[in-house]
Amino acid sequence: MDEDKWEGKASVEVERLTVEQVWCCLEDFCNIHKWFPHLDSCNQVEGEAGHPGLVRCVASTKPSSRFNEGSTSNNSSRWTKEKLLMINPIDKFLSYEVLDNSNRVKFYVATVKLFPVDVD
Repeated sequence: MDEDKWEGKASVEVERLTVEQVWCCLEDFCNIHKWFPHLDSCNQVEGEAGHPGLVRCVASTKPSSRFNEGSTSNNSSRWTKEKLLMINPIDKFLSYEVLDNSNRVKFYVATVKLFPVDVD
């Protein structure tokens, strides 16, 4: 049985910051909880910082409608374990996959790439 797969793209323009300034935050794979207030923690589980193979565990007990949609569970604790697949500080991109989680996600791979924005 083939499982449904979804593929998509999203983009956002960040004003008043350079690619290098944004990359400083993004390349630290274990600091995602610092820029998403609904996350409680992000801890390095294994691997070496800044290198493929690094595994992080992200957890939250804070309410977030984004994570509770369609949930039938009374348990508000959510977590995900993610592995850094690629990181390229020259071209400013990284890719990671979800290894395990409490949200019933079976397969997820994401790539984040930064592009400079021309200011007129």
